[in-house]
Amino acid sequence: MRRITMTLAAGAAAAALAVALPASARWHTGDPQDQSLRALAADHGLYVGTAIDVGALSDPTYSQIAASQFSTVTAENAMKWETIEPERGVYNWAPAEQFMAFAKAHDQKVRGHVLVWQNQLPAWLTEGVADGSISKAELRGILHDYITAVVTHFQGRIWQWDVVNEAVTDPWDSPDGHITYKGFWYENLGAGYIADAFRWARAADRQALLTYNDYNIDAFGDGGPLDKTQFVYDMVKDLRAQGVPIDVVGSQAHLSTRYGNYSPFQIADAQQKFASLGVATALTEVDVRNLMPAEQTGDTMNPLLQAQAYDYSALMQGCLASRHCISYTVWGFDDGHSWTNTWDFGAGAGAEAMATLYTADYQPKLAYRAIQADLAFTGAPQVLSRIPQHPTR
Repeated sequence: MRRITMTLAAGAAAAALAVALPASARWHTGDPQDQSLRALAADHGLYVGTAIDVGALSDPTYSQIAASQFSTVTAENAMKWETIEPERGVYNWAPAEQFMAFAKAHDQKVRGHVLVWQNQLPAWLTEGVADGSISKAELRGILHDYITAVVTHFQGRIWQWDVVNEAVTDPWDSPDGHITYKGFWYENLGAGYIADAFRWARAADRQALLTYNDYNIDAFGDGGPLDKTQFVYDMVKDLRAQGVPIDVVGSQAHLSTRYGNYSPFQIADAQQKFASLGVATALTEVDVRNLMPAEQTGDTMNPLLQAQAYDYSALMQGCLASRHCISYTVWGFDDGHSWTNTWDFGAGAGAEAMATLYTADYQPKLAYRAIQADLAFTGAPQVLSRIPQHPTR
């Protein structure tokens, strides 16, 4: 059973708080190590999730872990534009519907990923713009029609949509020393496409929560021209003031143990500041990769596993500290299917890896146990049940 140490004076207050817990919350008996992440997170009204590789669902162990440990799921690639509309006007719903059927069978909420992003676009679209056969005016109409078609197709089945993804520059790649907008859509339609995309998504589904999603916005910096988190905060504040229906800010939280990263307090501070704008927050693509040593021994690997566990835990504690943080999603849960295995982060393809909660043979790592303990041993008065977010009208 979870144990909360409190004074007698605090007991009455804690009892009063307990009645506010959702019906799904429950005190667990037995060893917390035997409880799933989704069961432990339910005590806090928090959804804990994973990205799903649809092709891996044929592996019974992968499928069992994905179903039992997580209460929300995200399609890693099955809902991206190049997959859904590989030819103009020809929609391929099959991979996404396979994913949706899995989520429905296991009573999982779905994060739709992604409607508008500059990557993984179909060749007919990017080549058409490049050769002039698709004009800027036509491109805006194509974007409107695509968002409307996809959101309408999944209407009523998506909890959160990542509407716009990674729309702003990074500090190390910003012209003139200022964060600004970037990518295919900005270059061809200007920054106004962001507001358009959210309004079109809301028109197609009145109930889904609409998310702006980005990386490197896990904590605030100095508030200056190269503080990406500050830029996104100001952008969301301005768009909300214009009535743009942004409901959630998603922080991807792709971290590496090569860097200093953040304390739980820095994560919590960012979550609270975004929440002050009237939005919910979510950690949407959590993983913590490691620069792999040439010789993998206990002496070289144990410090990496411990550093990784700290980062996963700092993110979980920061989320739990803000009642507006409604979900914590890892970007894949096992090292065998992690995107980091082949990506080049600057040290060569696959040089930074071992990024997930489970080993390639599905053994839970120290990082899994760390966030499991965070969920099991935290409670009132610092950690209370989530405040649900309602769609912006």
